[in-house]
Amino acid sequence: MSTTQLGSSSLHHPEYWWYRARTALLSTFFTPFLGSPRMVLDVGSADAPSAGWMRGDHPQVTLDLFPDGLVPGEGVCGSATALPFVDEAFDVVAAFDVVEHCEDDALALSELARVLAPGGRMLLSVPAYQWAWSDHDERAGHHRRYTRRRLVSLVEDAGMSVTRSTYAFGSVFPLFVAERAARRVRRGRSAGAHSAENRLPSVTPRVDRLLMALSRVDARLLRNKNLPFGSSVFLAAVKPGP
Repeated sequence: MSTTQLGSSSLHHPEYWWYRARTALLSTFFTPFLGSPRMVLDVGSADAPSAGWMRGDHPQVTLDLFPDGLVPGEGVCGSATALPFVDEAFDVVAAFDVVEHCEDDALALSELARVLAPGGRMLLSVPAYQWAWSDHDERAGHHRRYTRRRLVSLVEDAGMSVTRSTYAFGSVFPLFVAERAARRVRRGRSAGAHSAENRLPSVTPRVDRLLMALSRVDARLLRNKNLPFGSSVFLAAVKPGP
């Protein structure tokens, strides 16, 4: 994982609309795949606020390159491309907005698959569309963005069977496209200078309410429908048995 940014900005801005909306969307889409695991691994847990819905009676291990956000006694510092766990140790392995930080994403997926028990579930989210690349991705330490098809192919190459995949944040997607276009124009005008565009885009309380309302539309749709477009990709897969 890249060290461009120390930990996730959600730790410093947990109230930002995107993090609140993502938590709800992740919960809606992935909760049906949790089942009753004996042991769960949450990779990339510097982003811990978004994965609180995964907690239950089962033991849970959290892993990240950075200690911020890790809970003492269950948090482990480590890399997604060299997981410090034995083979087939977990029934659920989650990596939300992690794989794009890995220079070798195929290696990261093979590691996630390695520590997953046969019949176990892999839960992933990544940012969508390389054409949407911006200075925000650079600041966040991303190496790439994905299409749904590209992520499915990557997961299948790791020996997993994809159960469900979809885009997310479809309801706010037109606004996302407009924001990326405006960001690109402004960056071009200030080429070579340090830009405030590295910060999270500020939103007024009224816009916050609008974005959250639109995201709730996604949450309702994702209960039983896959979305044809959006700024993120969600995927659930199963590791075949022996």
